[in-house]
Amino acid sequence: MKFSLFLLLPAVQAFAPAFQSRATRSSPVLSMSAVSDGLLAEPHGGVLVDLMTEDVKGAVAKCNKEIQLQPRQLCDVELLMNGGFSPLTGFMDETTYKSVVENMALPSGLIMGLPVIFDTDDESLQPGDVALLKDGDREIATVEFTDKFLPDKPLECLNCYGTSQIEHPGSLMVATERGKYYMGGKVTGLNLPIRDFVCQTPKEVRAMLPAGKDVVAFQCRNPVHRAHYELFTRALDAPNLGEDSVVLVHPTCGPTQADDIPGTVRYQTYEVLKEETKNPRTIWAYLPYSMHMAGPREAIQHSMIRKNFGCTAFIIGRDMAGSKSSVTGDDFYGAYDAQDLLKEKSGELGVKAVPSLNLVYTEEEGYVTADEAETKGLTKKTLSGTKFRKALRAGEDIPEWFAFKSVVKVLRDNM
Repeated sequence: MKFSLFLLLPAVQAFAPAFQSRATRSSPVLSMSAVSDGLLAEPHGGVLVDLMTEDVKGAVAKCNKEIQLQPRQLCDVELLMNGGFSPLTGFMDETTYKSVVENMALPSGLIMGLPVIFDTDDESLQPGDVALLKDGDREIATVEFTDKFLPDKPLECLNCYGTSQIEHPGSLMVATERGKYYMGGKVTGLNLPIRDFVCQTPKEVRAMLPAGKDVVAFQCRNPVHRAHYELFTRALDAPNLGEDSVVLVHPTCGPTQADDIPGTVRYQTYEVLKEETKNPRTIWAYLPYSMHMAGPREAIQHSMIRKNFGCTAFIIGRDMAGSKSSVTGDDFYGAYDAQDLLKEKSGELGVKAVPSLNLVYTEEEGYVTADEAETKGLTKKTLSGTKFRKALRAGEDIPEWFAFKSVVKVLRDNM
C-alpha cells in the first residue's frame, strides 16, 4: 500500500488564507547589480543579488525574535544572502510560492524549479516580526516576515516531486520535517556560516572563471570516481560548447538523503582528487545546497543556481536528482525525464543542456561509450555499488579503473 500526504494533512490547508501583515519596518540592505565580469553567463534575471549588510548591529537591533536554523534552512539562507538564488531577495510569500509550485515560474514569469520557503511550527511568529536567524551562537541573518500561510503541501509535492507519496524522500521531508506554516520575508545577511569546508559565493566563483568562455557545471552529491571524472572531462568536447571551455565541478555539501556519505567526508574526497588530477580545465568549488531529490524540477533549480555562479551549461546525467521508493525500490522518474525537461527549457533558462555520456569500462580500450563497446564487441567490466562498499569495509583491493586511490583512502579513514 502506498501512503499519500493527503492522508496526513488536512484538506483545509489548500484553502487557508495568509495571515496579513500587522506592521511595517524598514527594508533590509539590498545590493543588486548588473555583472560586468566578462563571463558569458548573466545572473538569473539579469542581476546578482547581494543581501549582506555592513551594519550588523543595526540589523540585529531591529529584531524582536530569535530562531535557530535547521541545516536545510541554513543552506537556503546562505544561498539567498550570497545571490545563489538570484533574483530572490528573501523567502517566498504565498503568491510567489503558489506561482512556483503551479507554474514553475515566479509571478514575473521567470523560470524557477522549486520554491524557497521558511517553515515553522511557531504559533507566535507573525507577519511584521523581525527574527534573528542563528546557527548556534553565530548570527547569520535577519528576516522581516511579510506573511504567514498554511501551504498546500500535497499539491507542492505532487507538482515539485511528481508524487505526494511519502515513500519519496522529498515528500517525506515536506510532510514530516517542515513546519505547519510557511512564512515569506525579506532577508538581510549578517555573517556567512562557518563550515568545515569553504563554500565560495557566486561573486567569488565568477572571479575564478575565464572570461568569454563556456563554463559547464558538473553537479554531484557523492564522491567522484573514475567514471565521473571521465564523464565531466569528456563533456568539454560537447558540440554545443565553444573552444577552450572549462568545467566547474560544483558538488553539493549540504543535507542529502539519509544514507548518503556525510558532506564533510565528501569534501575531503574532492580535495584529494583535485590535488591528484590538477587539471587546468577543471575548477572546483562547493555549494551549500540541500538536495530535494526532485528529479526534473531539481535539474531546473540546479541549472539556475549554476547560472548565477557563472555557468553557461549544465551536465545532465541519467536520472539526475532521482530517487527510489522506500517501499518498492522503483524509480520515481524516467532515466531521461530530467534531461528532457532541461532541453525543453534550455532557451528560457539561458543554460545549455549537456547530456552526460553513458560510459562503460572495457578491458581493451578503457572507458568508452556503451554504444561503442557494443558495436566493437568489447569486454565490459563492472563493479556494483554494493560490492564496492563491501570491499571498502573489508580492506580489499579496489581496481583503479573504478576509483582513485586517494578517494578510497579518505573513505576508509572515515568509516
